[in-house]
Amino acid sequence: MNLIPVSDIEDLRVSAFRDVKERDLTGRQGLFVAEGEVVLRVLASPASRCAPVAVLIAEKRLEALGEILERLPDDVPIHTAPQDVLDGVAGFHLHRGILALGRKPEALDLEGFLDSLPDRAVVVGACGVGNHDNMGGLFRNAAAFGAAGLLLDTNCCDPFYRKAIRVSVGAVLRTPFVEGPKASDMVAALQARGFEVLALTPSAAEALSELKPAPRTAILLGSEGPGLPADVIGRCRPLGIRMSGGFDSLNVAATSAVALHHLTTSEGA
Repeated sequence: MNLIPVSDIEDLRVSAFRDVKERDLTGRQGLFVAEGEVVLRVLASPASRCAPVAVLIAEKRLEALGEILERLPDDVPIHTAPQDVLDGVAGFHLHRGILALGRKPEALDLEGFLDSLPDRAVVVGACGVGNHDNMGGLFRNAAAFGAAGLLLDTNCCDPFYRKAIRVSVGAVLRTPFVEGPKASDMVAALQARGFEVLALTPSAAEALSELKPAPRTAILLGSEGPGLPADVIGRCRPLGIRMSGGFDSLNVAATSAVALHHLTTSEGA
């Protein structure tokens, strides 16, 4: 392991980790910061689509993390520091004691990604999901239920925001996704390749539980509150999740879990 002791919060070798919360808002020019052991394990695994760049950990965590750190390429610096120095660099108390810097994968093209999928596939489309907890939940559920990937429209937040990565338990680092298409272009590209596109909306007359999934299926999910735009719903097959107790909608991440479970476990799926 390429271990580098750090004793000064002004050490230029860890400048990329400085003031993490503030720099989350401005971006890191193709890099991202990941936090915690679970996420580091994914970043260091063969399943990761992202390349590890550097690690900063508390000295007290070094022994316990040895098995993970040994998987990193030899040229990845592993900076170790006392907890107070680590907190000073990050700008807040980092109780997990682990930060990692990674490089984002090359952006995927919408058409190219869809053309690469097998005859049987489930895809998740997100429209206007701006909450990082919800974004992380979408990635976690997509990975858990074996979705082929996600499509994020122009109004979605960045899945590489530190909190989104953490909530996803590292799924953002390993799950293919396409960023930037308009919702209408997303629907058109999916339908042109034989996907049945389902719009999840509380106003739908048809229940998700009654659906027999097609071999190629995509689910579209909107932001909490506004939901999917009416013109997008009009181009898809609207479906709803039946609820009791006067509730008419679920958290978008919970909705994705219910829908993906149905699509991937129902007969014919």
